[in-house]
Amino acid sequence: MCFSANASFAGAAVISAIGVATVREVHKPSQLVFASIPLFFGLQQFTEGLLWLTLRNPHLAHIETFCTYMFLVMAEVLWPIMIPLSVLHMEKSKKRKKILWVLLFMGVSVSLYYTFCLLFFHVTPHIMGYHIQYKTDFPNFWTMLAFITYFIASVTPLFVSSIKRTHLLGILMTLSFLVTALFYWQYLASVWCFFAALMSGVIFWILRDAKKKFNFDKMHALENEVKAITGRM
Repeated sequence: MCFSANASFAGAAVISAIGVATVREVHKPSQLVFASIPLFFGLQQFTEGLLWLTLRNPHLAHIETFCTYMFLVMAEVLWPIMIPLSVLHMEKSKKRKKILWVLLFMGVSVSLYYTFCLLFFHVTPHIMGYHIQYKTDFPNFWTMLAFITYFIASVTPLFVSSIKRTHLLGILMTLSFLVTALFYWQYLASVWCFFAALMSGVIFWILRDAKKKFNFDKMHALENEVKAITGRM
């Protein structure tokens, strides 16, 4: 996250608390991956907080590489898979699932590309003012294609989903991405993850409402069953 180590750690604490509350709203196994996203963000922000400390304290340099790659693996390798996979698990429409499988394939493809880059090229984090910039020597030829694929795989599933309010999450993530791209392009990996982490509250809201509907439908079905039994008596 941008700004400072303290801001990252504070953000990690708040987001993780939301994550715990979100997991408690799970009432179907298919929701587990989606519900774990805030916890994923919390760990990611904690990792970048550690990176802030290593960059400002030479005696912690031995864990700088670990923090750098852990953050980027979460941001560039896991994230483009996590969103389409989580939405696919919750989706019931067969037609929408077909589209989500395509988006998941795109996510896996860009994830493999970034895995290759992280293994065979160099990444150097730098503090630039109040941001962390990750300088890389990844192949320039594939940069824009990988970036577009990453964005499509990470955001589009939220618009394809028939789950209530995932569209709102998609809109908020798209707007946060555009703001980051326009004003913080050099720090995109760090800053957009921060804005995306703020969406954790929306994920909690989506699952809380889904649980309320689930409980209401369950109660309604029980009432109908009781009426049916009473009617036979």
